[in-house]
Amino acid sequence: MRRRTVSQRSIPQAALADLADVPATSRWVRSGGLRLHALDYGGDLPPLVVLPGITSPAITMDFVARELTDLVRPVVLDVRGRGLSDEGDGYGLEEYAEDTEALITGLGLDRPLLLGHSMGARIAAVVAVRGKVPLRGAVLGDPPMSGPGRGPYPTSRDAFLRQLSEARRGTDADEVALSWPTWPRREQELRARWLSSCAEEALVATHRGFEHEDFFDWWPRVPEPVHLLYGADSPVVTEAGAREAAASNASASLHRIPGAGHMIFWDAPAAALTALRTTLNTLLSRPRAGA
Repeated sequence: MRRRTVSQRSIPQAALADLADVPATSRWVRSGGLRLHALDYGGDLPPLVVLPGITSPAITMDFVARELTDLVRPVVLDVRGRGLSDEGDGYGLEEYAEDTEALITGLGLDRPLLLGHSMGARIAAVVAVRGKVPLRGAVLGDPPMSGPGRGPYPTSRDAFLRQLSEARRGTDADEVALSWPTWPRREQELRARWLSSCAEEALVATHRGFEHEDFFDWWPRVPEPVHLLYGADSPVVTEAGAREAAASNASASLHRIPGAGHMIFWDAPAAALTALRTTLNTLLSRPRAGA
């Protein structure tokens, strides 16, 4: 019988108090034996399921979600092993996809849009290809294009583990700013308080997946409508990677975000949110299939 490593995850009281300032309701669903948490911004507009990145609990996407509530009903998932969601026995793309499908089914979301950033963009691609839940479309933000034979992911595993160690020890926005100097101050503060909620095993396994699971095994099969946003200065989606993405999925629309690196919404909030709103309006204006 496999003995699980005791997790060092923690959520300080100051982090939990952040939820009081978020205009969303905590929702819970089960994916197999896992309890998954999400932030639901409510309303009767079309749902948008938001899938964050490798070290991004749901609350870290609040600044994006709250700018979209006039267009959609954002529902931001705490991906397994992050935030308030349980840890899992595995962290492969299809396991993450199963969790996303469980969220959509469990909350009764009718033909949602998907928005994923980084790891979340990879997950969104797999959910769209699997086709187990009806979708209205997908937006992928700077998906890691590393993989077998494609070179390493630009941020090393050790860099992630160093930041996680700082969070466990107790960090602050000033220390976070040493790694992410251009981020808005509130986002530096949220990362300082919430990064310790991430399980080390989840980060290590996902980072391994960035280098052993090939995004391009899935990307050419992602059905339309799909949009890909990428940072003009991103080391994750390079210009060569963008050209390959355009060539291998001709139905996709690609959007280059000026002034942004990999963390497009954090690096260039105004430009990235403008591009995102444009793509969402395009997706929402499409006639419903069979209509």
